Amino acid sequence: MFHVKRSGLASVPYSLNYLQVDAVEHRCYSPSMARTKSKTKSGSRSVSRRQSGRKRLKEKSLGHSLLLESNDQATLQQLKAYEEGLKLFQQQKFGRATEALERVTQGPNKELADRARVHLRICSQRLSRSSQPSLKSADDHYNQGIAMMNLGRWDDARVHLDRARKAAPKADHIVYAMAALDCLTGEAESSMTNLKIAIQLRPDNRYRARNDEDFAFLQEDPRFTELLYPEREGANG
Repeated sequence: MFHVKRSGLASVPYSLNYLQVDAVEHRCYSPSMARTKSKTKSGSRSVSRRQSGRKRLKEKSLGHSLLLESNDQATLQQLKAYEEGLKLFQQQKFGRATEALERVTQGPNKELADRARVHLRICSQRLSRSSQPSLKSADDHYNQGIAMMNLGRWDDARVHLDRARKAAPKADHIVYAMAALDCLTGEAESSMTNLKIAIQLRPDNRYRARNDEDFAFLQEDPRFTELLYPEREGANG
């Protein structure tokens, strides 16, 4: 047993294992009291953290519910397309990523559309770097031109189809694709000229064009009907 003397105070029995002296407020308390007080504070903090966590979880859940309630199906489809495009982008499949991200830019959510445009610019740069050197043959440029047509990138499609035609001027499938591109861009005269050449090179292209939606712009043109259905003119004559 030890004794600790303080000015103005009587000697206080002091046990290292039982009592501690608070030198600030000049009062004694037991370690068990300190532990109880610490547990009370710790318990209070723990309860407070749990309550705060529940509140954040509730707010997050509520926010998620509000998000689902406030957005229509078009926005959800836009988000799905963005996730698909981002996944393809990360896999460096820039051609397919471009197709998915193009759909995102047409959706109602402006923030998603803006993010998609950023990735689209990068995709365009990567495609121009990686694909151009490998496009050597007529079919290489033809395939690239068709891919650009499917994405609605008419100018890029024309560049590649022109190169393909220069490399293989008598390839009917290339001339046919040029006719389709002309029709899609509203160039009726050029479309009719190219389609006529494609049919001369391969008569089966006449039947192919009859059911090709790319030529919808010419459906009401009598020259188009005459070109695709020559038997009708013979019957009328």
